[in-house]
Amino acid sequence: MSNEFSHIRQVIEACLLTANDIIDLTQLSEIFDQKIPDKILLQLIDEISHDYTNRGVELIRVASGFRFRSRPEFQSYLNKLYQTKPARYSRAVMETLAIIAYRQPVTRGDIENIRGVAINSNIIQTLFDRGWIEVVGHKQLPGRPELLATTPRFLDDLGLMSLEELPPLPNIEDSFSHNKEQDLIEEYDSQKSTTT
Repeated sequence: MSNEFSHIRQVIEACLLTANDIIDLTQLSEIFDQKIPDKILLQLIDEISHDYTNRGVELIRVASGFRFRSRPEFQSYLNKLYQTKPARYSRAVMETLAIIAYRQPVTRGDIENIRGVAINSNIIQTLFDRGWIEVVGHKQLPGRPELLATTPRFLDDLGLMSLEELPPLPNIEDSFSHNKEQDLIEEYDSQKSTTT
């Protein structure tokens, strides 16, 4: 690799390592005086990512761009260091988020029909506050109910590039009607363990 590309790669690595947020290709290309083709930027990012194989941090690509993160297996140590606890969400919040993610766009009424219970406004507000859902339109029904969908931040927080990367789930309606005592995540985990 030429010295020029080596320098560009070091600049990219420094930017990604010190960033407080996700960085996309446009941001990276704007830091250089001369335009660098996206193909070259992606190649250099791929090389940097490869360099962090078997390290405590990894460079990942998510919906909004690129970011370094600690590897998931080390999260418990970081929680102790920073004295943080992972966010805990109720079963109702997680079920609502799962319905929105897998059936979007959906109305609040659609979610209530699938879950079989009314949704507390705090559940939807929690998902809005987290930046995981947004209003993407209104259904052409009386009252014009809001259509809810997930956001790019939802994908970013899960470390995904697209909704197609979500794990497959059984039929959501069947899950709620046949399995009131067990949530969707537990059901998916139990199905996965029986197939592996």
